[in-house]
Amino acid sequence: MTTRWWIRNGLRAVAGGGYAAGLAITNLLLLALALVALVLVPVPFLGLALLPWVMSLVRMRAGLERRLAGRAGVAIARPYQPRPPRALPGGWQRFRWVVTDPATWRDLAWLVPGAIVGAGLGLLAMAVPLYGLQGLSLLPLWLYLGVDWYGYGVFWPIASVSQGLLSIPQGAVFLALGLGVAPWLMMVNARFSKLLLAPTKAAELRLRVAQLTVTRADTVDAQAAELRRIERDLHDGAQARLVSLGMTIGLAEQMLERDPAAARKLLTEAREVSGAALLELRNLVRGIHPPVLAERGLDGAVRALAMSLPMSISVELDLPGRPETPVESAAYFAVAEALANVVRHSGAGTAQVSIRYAGGLLALIVCDDGTGGADPHRGTGLRGIQRRLAAFDGTMSLSSPPGGPTLVTMELPCVLSSPKTSPYSGTA
Repeated sequence: MTTRWWIRNGLRAVAGGGYAAGLAITNLLLLALALVALVLVPVPFLGLALLPWVMSLVRMRAGLERRLAGRAGVAIARPYQPRPPRALPGGWQRFRWVVTDPATWRDLAWLVPGAIVGAGLGLLAMAVPLYGLQGLSLLPLWLYLGVDWYGYGVFWPIASVSQGLLSIPQGAVFLALGLGVAPWLMMVNARFSKLLLAPTKAAELRLRVAQLTVTRADTVDAQAAELRRIERDLHDGAQARLVSLGMTIGLAEQMLERDPAAARKLLTEAREVSGAALLELRNLVRGIHPPVLAERGLDGAVRALAMSLPMSISVELDLPGRPETPVESAAYFAVAEALANVVRHSGAGTAQVSIRYAGGLLALIVCDDGTGGADPHRGTGLRGIQRRLAAFDGTMSLSSPPGGPTLVTMELPCVLSSPKTSPYSGTA
């Protein structure tokens, strides 16, 4: 952990503390709106329209809290039931969907304690660094010289100019302490929010069923699209060349006796066409399942991939065995797509790939020192990784604050086979 990263992380947490303290006010306003909406529920039509609208605002606030918790390193999934297909704004179906969802009432229950804890921890995260800046700026000394009552740190009240000057080293200590504690305070706030904003066991089961339904449909669509791509590549590439090759050889057979020189030229052309067709077939196979992956396993394949990219990439692997072939292929292509994003979009100078296996999970981590700001909703690469991993019940999480670094963490549940000896022993 570098000093620069520590300071930047601390300053970001201090800013997050101010953000949390400010958002605490919106919690109270939303609670007041929700109470008014509940009181007006018996009023015909008004309650049907007002309560879903207010709860949409509450869900937006809860969603913002989940994103802030994610930045603090605490992932909180959305617990809401899927919206009915005909839940029009202001309609009975939408009202019933909101009211019967347990997550609605958990969001409401979180508003007050979330405001108290968020405001308390947020103000504390700001207060300690600001107190340190107060000492560094010699403000206690100026106040002592002006009004003769102010104190600071261990000198309270300040009794001399020398004690006032000692506010500088004390301020440095308070500032360093505040920057170090602020991320921890934001972590505590995020974990408290998770108590009420995370899905319950029943909600997790419902979400899991819905996710598997979507994943199955995405997998079927992806497989169909992949088959169409392979068919198109074969038809437009290798198949066309093989047809041309057959015609060239047939023509050479006809000309072999009456014009041997022309037949020889045609056979030379046929050899070149066969080489091009073989190259296209190899490229096609490499896109389906790279030969290096089958021969050297995930270790050798990832290292070979890292060496082929135009930047410095370090690779660390700790695999006591090999995953099943489909999982191994999914892991390889997920890492390949993540590294492709690093090369194309991050502006990074270096990157690191770490692959570990523990507790039945294959963890793949790709980190770079680029400009950050990656967003799965603004491109297809990260969403493609999510779909690829979801087909095997895997997950992907992203941490990419503006200014970097970007950290992509992918996990795949799997079982490893017995260790196999790999012919590859190089390093990337």
